Amino acid sequence: MNVMFAGMLGGWEIVLILAVVLILFGAKRLPELAKGLGTGIREFKKATREVTDEISNAMDDTSPPPPTRLPASTTPPSPPESSPSTTPSSTSGTQA
Repeated sequence: MNVMFAGMLGGWEIVLILAVVLILFGAKRLPELAKGLGTGIREFKKATREVTDEISNAMDDTSPPPPTRLPASTTPPSPPESSPSTTPSSTSGTQA
């Protein structure tokens, strides 16, 4: 319970609130309501803890190292294959 909230309410105010809740919901429903409230608070705390952990992990992680380059090859790269020539070749035709 929040300390400031408890400081603003006196003993009789808390008794009055509990009496109104008891009258509205009945004695049979109060344990179910308390269980549901407890489950909801537990899930909320779990979710906030997960978000906080995820943010702190993201801030703690360093950026990945840059990709390493392969060393230069000692053999020269092969020249690109040339496409067939579109000019007529000198061997086609009559020979002398």
